[in-house]
Amino acid sequence: MSASLQGYAVFRRLFSSRVTLESSSSSSRPLRSVRRSFVLGRPFSAMAAAKFDAPADGGTAPKLLFRQLFEKESSTYTYLLADVGHPDRPALLIDPVDKTVDRDLTLMKDLGLKLVHAMNTHCHADHVTGTGLIKIKMPGVKSIISKSSGAIADAYIEHGDKVYFGNLFLEVRATPGHTAGCVTYVTGDAPDQPQPRMAFTGDALLIRGCGRTDFQGGSSSQLYHSVHSQIFTLPGDTLLYPAHDYKGFTVSTVEEETKYNPRLTKDEEGFKNIMENLNLPYPKMIDVAVPANLVCGLQDVTLSAM
Repeated sequence: MSASLQGYAVFRRLFSSRVTLESSSSSSRPLRSVRRSFVLGRPFSAMAAAKFDAPADGGTAPKLLFRQLFEKESSTYTYLLADVGHPDRPALLIDPVDKTVDRDLTLMKDLGLKLVHAMNTHCHADHVTGTGLIKIKMPGVKSIISKSSGAIADAYIEHGDKVYFGNLFLEVRATPGHTAGCVTYVTGDAPDQPQPRMAFTGDALLIRGCGRTDFQGGSSSQLYHSVHSQIFTLPGDTLLYPAHDYKGFTVSTVEEETKYNPRLTKDEEGFKNIMENLNLPYPKMIDVAVPANLVCGLQDVTLSAM
């Protein structure tokens, strides 16, 4: 048996779980529990515009707790969001890093939160995701990633899906171009959701920059259209939180980036010319990070089990 298939088999034994879905095409349809079956990292069936863990009616008013956390070696931001107005205080982590899992889970405990989702904006090439370690330490947590990423997870998301934590939710917007499976998570557009809106852009849009497009199915043309159609169309005061920053910035807005982003304020041809001439070095972690992230960050676990 190949190493990848052996690793996959170990993953299935460790992380077979149930996912609660609701089709947004029929809001009256009752929740149903769907057993996820994986074939080479993909489920047999996917439900378009699904709602993950939609809350029951009559819950208490949502109240967002938000923390921006940093991992210095890869300059990665991890984002913690929780509905502390809900009795269960459910929380999620966006783009956790393996090296800081203990820090993140300790913070959860300190704040009295219940982690329900560990999710990624894409299959990272510069660090190993913390989702696998989180699931070992907290088996009830569901891992989430884009269906287009090709990676293993408990639940796959697509454009238009909603991911609930308590009575708060994140809207999924497909923003490929840095990789084929990139998504941006945006806080809900509803009266009881946080204002101004917040967008977690992964590597699709960085503060005064963007992710590279020269590997993992990247496309400068696709990235340009993703950002302009899915991020720059959000309200101008929408807060933008990227997966990385290398200059000390922590947050920007749609209005700022549409005015001052030196790459994405160009026309498409100008943008493509910039991206094709970056001459960036080969990512030093890519040969470790990508294989590990394709199995939910469990490379060391799967290798030790062979």
